Amino acid sequence: MVKLAELQKFLVDKAIIFPTAEMYGSFAGFFDYGPLGVEIKRAVKQEWWNRFVSRREVVGMDGCIITHPKVWEASGHIQAFQDPLVECKKCKMRFRADQLVETKLKMNVEGLVLKDLGRIMREHDIDCQKCGGELIDPRYFNLMFSTEVGAVQGNTAYLRPETAQVMFVDFPRIFKSSRGKLPFGIAQIGRSFRNEISPRNFVFRGREFEQMEIEYFFNKNSKPTETLPKMEVTVWTRSAQEKKEPHKKTKISELLKLTSEWHVYWIAHSMKFLVDLGLRLENLRLRQHTKDELSHYAKDTWDIDYNYPFGWKEMVGISNRADFDLKQHSKFSGNDLSVLDGDERVYPFVMEPSFGVDRLVMALLIDAWHRDDERQTLKLNPKIAPVQVAVFPLVNKESMPEKSMEVFNQLSNEFRAFYDDKGSIGRRYRRQDSIGTPFCITIDGQTLEDDTITLRHRDSMNQERVKIGKLSQKLSESF
Repeated sequence: MVKLAELQKFLVDKAIIFPTAEMYGSFAGFFDYGPLGVEIKRAVKQEWWNRFVSRREVVGMDGCIITHPKVWEASGHIQAFQDPLVECKKCKMRFRADQLVETKLKMNVEGLVLKDLGRIMREHDIDCQKCGGELIDPRYFNLMFSTEVGAVQGNTAYLRPETAQVMFVDFPRIFKSSRGKLPFGIAQIGRSFRNEISPRNFVFRGREFEQMEIEYFFNKNSKPTETLPKMEVTVWTRSAQEKKEPHKKTKISELLKLTSEWHVYWIAHSMKFLVDLGLRLENLRLRQHTKDELSHYAKDTWDIDYNYPFGWKEMVGISNRADFDLKQHSKFSGNDLSVLDGDERVYPFVMEPSFGVDRLVMALLIDAWHRDDERQTLKLNPKIAPVQVAVFPLVNKESMPEKSMEVFNQLSNEFRAFYDDKGSIGRRYRRQDSIGTPFCITIDGQTLEDDTITLRHRDSMNQERVKIGKLSQKLSESF
């Protein structure tokens, strides 16, 4: 298992992901992506968009980070978007009560009410992690960042804690302008903000993060027509959790006995996307929310967990929000958000597959990072590698640099390419291995004779001679 501290050091040293404003001591829960990191992140988002938006009855939008505060009143966030907080009586440090219990007792406490959390903490003498002082009983803390709009004080607004709500309030306009019919989806990739009590585990739990979300509107009496991918996955059902039973392998199709067909449809295609992107299936698990932990809007929710170095944690949430949001915004705004489906006027049900971009990128890097005595390698899927092909002259003479630049210019029109002529060829290979470059091309003396190059494969380190004229086709076959 990868050690998080070692991976974090590697990512910071390579300027892939690192804390913001390090020269001022950083700011907990906020991270910057450097040149390599931003390419990985952009590629992941593009693959998601290609899979779930461009090829489906889904349209995109880009909503505001700050919207009307009534939106958050209607959605229930002002009342219910909160985490359990404890404070030390001595040093005044604050912590998340559930995280303290999970860390000390190695138990899952999701869904427990404040009274039960407080009882467990008292029974097990859980004290302040900083000074050992006594902690006050847990209380709720709202996670939304507040701000003020305009020059007049008191005009309070909030940075959005999720991207979903603006898709609901914009649904009537987008549905009408797109000449939509059910089923119909709206997708958005964007930043969200949560004032986490205690950010932890690198980018897993940050205060500013990105989401890739779809709100998929459908008639509750309809069914998907697309065939489900055939997969066997690790599943931890609600019943198994309540009975203290372990998760187990289950065919995706078996989930139809446990939840709705639309829910299974989005679970299956989300799982398939993650595996196609490069995550190992054995590191993924489906977990159904227990009744106690279901959000106020959810009819049913399933998480896709990843086995991070700190345990199984949510990476993707897939919720059946029923018709809660459209009815709430109809009630609070006075506008009717129902739509015609054939001859029937309905409030559509909504399926919401929500991907945490930073959590997904982190999982991909964990799965891809390999080290041995010889080299350090990021075995990323070529589609999301920050550099897809590197071009080297064997030596900086005999017209090899000129020929190398010619090949580089040709490939850079189609791939994320990089040119390097510094150091020995072995060191150049190792540098590219460490950042995940799947292919390296070397121009040598033979190239000047027969127009072939050496193509080296990252994972196997095998090399082959390829005609320059066939390079683009050869590389494209691997993407």
